[in-house]
Amino acid sequence: TAGCGFGKDFRKGLLKKGACYGDDACFVARHRSADVLGVADGVGGWRDYGVDPSQFSGTLMRTCERLVKEGRFVPSNPIGILTTSYCELLQNKVPLLGSSTACIVVLDRTSHRLHTANLGDSGFLVVRGGEVVHRSDEQQHYFNTPFQLSIAPPEAEGVVLSDSPDAADSTSFDVQLGDIILTATDGLFDNMPDYMILQELKKLKNSNYESIQQTARNIAEQAHELAYDPNYMSPFAQFACDNGLNVRGGKPDDITVLLSIVAEYTD
Repeated sequence: TAGCGFGKDFRKGLLKKGACYGDDACFVARHRSADVLGVADGVGGWRDYGVDPSQFSGTLMRTCERLVKEGRFVPSNPIGILTTSYCELLQNKVPLLGSSTACIVVLDRTSHRLHTANLGDSGFLVVRGGEVVHRSDEQQHYFNTPFQLSIAPPEAEGVVLSDSPDAADSTSFDVQLGDIILTATDGLFDNMPDYMILQELKKLKNSNYESIQQTARNIAEQAHELAYDPNYMSPFAQFACDNGLNVRGGKPDDITVLLSIVAEYTD
């Protein structure tokens, strides 16, 4: 697995401490028989209340990573990783305010099965033979309002959207050697349709880390360029038009891309 991303406030792929691109966050971890990775997208509206949206998404992903490294998870239950992490955040001595989408992907190396949990509009694709063979479903309450984990101040509880980790869409899928797994926040999917992503993935000729890293960077850079093109009919703009809004152009947003290839495990 290799990753790349852009914070929308930066014009370069700068990686802040703790694997955050803007308000996005991610992690990659392994424990004995499983590889686990995740992405989260902090909800930017909290800035209006003086809250840094990256704190929530970053802490959520760091907590998930720690649980995996400590072996406190069951590979076939990625929702359990989200639930335990969210509960830890709720019990923080210093209240952590914010909201975030989340997508957790677990590859069980023993069973060769991919177990996933997706809450909101981040997501993943599994590509085999140049085609998408499995993917996440986006979860929206209504246009541009994804499902999200939230912690609100007491006076705002019931007003702030807050979904349970159990509401995450959960899937299991048998993977094969050579399968490509792309996990990303909505900054990618809002700006690049599947066919463009597949065009870039076709250029990936081998499974060494440098090749995967370069392809992840190419995809993130292309999404970043398109996000600032005012004349481009992006997937987000198309979705907006489908909802009766007259929108054109890309959607400037934080972009996080994790690219993985299923390969023979060598220690």
